[in-house]
Amino acid sequence: MKKYIPDCITSMNLCCGVIGVVFAFKGRPDIAFLLMLAASLADFLDGLAARLLGAYSDLGKELDSLSDLVSFGVLPALMLYNLSRTCMFGESWVAWVPVVAVTLGSGLRLAKFNTDSRQSSGFLGLPTPASALLAGSLCYFAAAAPASFIAEWCAGPVFIPVFSVCLAALMVSEVPMFSLKFHKDDEKILKNKRIALAITVIAAILLCVIFRLDWSAAVLMSLIAYVVKNLVYAIARI
Repeated sequence: MKKYIPDCITSMNLCCGVIGVVFAFKGRPDIAFLLMLAASLADFLDGLAARLLGAYSDLGKELDSLSDLVSFGVLPALMLYNLSRTCMFGESWVAWVPVVAVTLGSGLRLAKFNTDSRQSSGFLGLPTPASALLAGSLCYFAAAAPASFIAEWCAGPVFIPVFSVCLAALMVSEVPMFSLKFHKDDEKILKNKRIALAITVIAAILLCVIFRLDWSAAVLMSLIAYVVKNLVYAIARI
């Protein structure tokens, strides 16, 4: 029975993603984002379970990619679509830019990851869960703090379409990005990168506490830091 445990956990990822899509359609970014976080937890645990139990399978690999496309491709795209439609564009075609860009970028990213042997210990391009959580936390924070400057940006005619295209471009790019999964043979520089990110996450949490920001701001700032740090490391070839 143990070989089915990872697949069951992956199925929970898919279930959370589908239910999140329903709440995204209902205009509830708060619940949709919480379900996205639950899907992310399931996505982490299925890989952990597969490693601990030695229960790898082709079925599990395919199920994982299909689940990720829903939870981290379709769901964030619909959340951004709802945000742009509510804030600025109404039923304008511009509101569909996030749907096309983020979903297409996520699909290409997942297909690339499955066929690229260079990404066994790290990533080339922004991982779909990170992209989704970045978009989801933005939508959550804009709804939770409508008077913030971020919400004002989202209400403008440029920010969300450009943000969506940038996410898609990062996902299909060749920018090396470090993984948060620890291995015994990790290099010291990789460990230092993770420690630096952990310090940034702690700083983001402290800023939210000090300035009484919504908790989603900590998630948003942490993911922005992850992207920026990797871009800097790539440019500096660190």
